[in-house]
Amino acid sequence: MSAPIGGAGVIARENPARTAEIAGVVAETPAEAVDAIVREADAGQRKWAARELPERLAVLSRAATSIEESAAELATLLARESGKVVGDCRGEIGFAVRYLRWVVEHAPAAYADRIVDDELGRIVEQRKPYGVVAAVTPWNAPVILGMLKIAPALAAGNAVVVKPSPLAPLTISRVVALFEAPARVVHGGAGTGAALVGHDLVRKVAFTGGADGGRAVAALAGDRLTPTVLELGGNDPAVFLDDAPFTDEAMDRLVMASFATSGQVCMAAKRLYVPSSRLDGFVEAYLAAADRVLVTGDPLADGVTMGPVISAAAQRAAETLRAGGVVHDLGRFEGDPESGYFVRPALVAGPDPGSPLVVAEQFAPVVPVLGYDDEEAVLDAANAGELGLGASVWSADEERAFAFARRFEAGFTFVNTHNRTGMSLRAPFGGVKRSGWGREYAHEGLAEYVQTCVIHAPAAFRPGAGVAAGGPSAYPPG
Repeated sequence: MSAPIGGAGVIARENPARTAEIAGVVAETPAEAVDAIVREADAGQRKWAARELPERLAVLSRAATSIEESAAELATLLARESGKVVGDCRGEIGFAVRYLRWVVEHAPAAYADRIVDDELGRIVEQRKPYGVVAAVTPWNAPVILGMLKIAPALAAGNAVVVKPSPLAPLTISRVVALFEAPARVVHGGAGTGAALVGHDLVRKVAFTGGADGGRAVAALAGDRLTPTVLELGGNDPAVFLDDAPFTDEAMDRLVMASFATSGQVCMAAKRLYVPSSRLDGFVEAYLAAADRVLVTGDPLADGVTMGPVISAAAQRAAETLRAGGVVHDLGRFEGDPESGYFVRPALVAGPDPGSPLVVAEQFAPVVPVLGYDDEEAVLDAANAGELGLGASVWSADEERAFAFARRFEAGFTFVNTHNRTGMSLRAPFGGVKRSGWGREYAHEGLAEYVQTCVIHAPAAFRPGAGVAAGGPSAYPPG
């Protein structure tokens, strides 16, 4: 929600768990003010890029320490503005710190010159920054999804202007302020975002969010031939093969993989496929797991594992998804839907395979489970749709699981799990179809924020080569 104060707009962010409470306020950036901010970032970028890489990385290291020292305060603020359970918020802040330090460790190798000097000549490949990077970030994980852009962009010598979602503007603003670098934040809706993405001095755009926002960003960037990193979400299937064990440990992981952040996660397990002959046993095991691990309530309260959804619109959308099929309410429900945006989590057995619950990314605490009788058919069902971010396959035979996983149309696939526990930065995460073109984790993420510039001295024209000026080249024209 926003309201004018003294002629200037503000964004007053409500607490989704207690909507009468305001978690914080930020000043809205008018579209016309974006120009001056980008120009300031551009001027600062030139000075920042002129600093040696070790000096830039030292600044990033100090920022990591500052974020770590403020982690408790930041996690509480993030829980209050997003409705995410405070333990998950601590995990997000901690992972952002670890990622930032990982960038500091690996940037020297990633951004080093590559030199080839042999009988064919000398080539120097430089890794140079773009300039000003516009980072447009969503509300569901604003700190880590912001850090995936901010850290490598700054390490490479770029400036960064972050445009967070108006639904989660507070914590990421605090984090950006801890960088002694050309990093700024602008706040607002589509108009502010368009002014930023469409600015002539923005040389790269990194966006994470929904497909509609991605289309708008891609159109603006494409009009100026500005390169983009787009991550657009997923409708991730989890396929249980006929030998998959329904152990308590596995089912506990699966439940939390679906309902962490109230299901509002791009890589959540959103569609469950189980052999028809085992469907009843699966549902029984899933309900038992939910009773063990799923408690919906105040995200700041001890023992709560799921909070509210982000907004009234999200609450209404979630309730409509519960229609059709056999609806099983899950876990212990302590939220008040009248005072906060709480939704009772549900497993829907046997919905229409063509319903929005199955074919669209729900982004809600409502998950379908469907029976299947043929592995080829379930593979086709799992690969259907435009979103190919992630998937998982479950089997007692790891080799069989890997063989099945190779046939998924997904940027990454988990085996016998579907959550972020144990996730390694050596494993890049990507997407196929329309999930996006970016690779923001691991070394691929570092490479997104530099461009390669080549200096070439062909052997035939090097001093002392004995070839007259204008003589034949050792290379064909290209």
